[in-house]
Amino acid sequence: MSAPTGETDSLQSKSRQLLERCWSCRLISGAGLMLSGAYVYNAARKIMRTGVLMTPGLVAQITFAGCLTAWGVVVIANPVKNSQDAFKSV
Repeated sequence: MSAPTGETDSLQSKSRQLLERCWSCRLISGAGLMLSGAYVYNAARKIMRTGVLMTPGLVAQITFAGCLTAWGVVVIANPVKNSQDAFKSV
């Protein structure tokens, strides 16, 4: 059986509110994602330094590393809340 939608929505909104309000939570989560991206990128660079030609797998790995890093920046910057605040002031 599935949970009532009211409980699920309230749980999601509570966790979302915590991430929006808690600066240290956003900083730790964002930094973790950015460091994960750096680790994945470094693993791909280590393979490329051996002289192996670029393969689609390496390109995908570097792209994934960039996505992880960008996601970390977004978590720290919290653009949704900042844009909502900007629209409220207008």
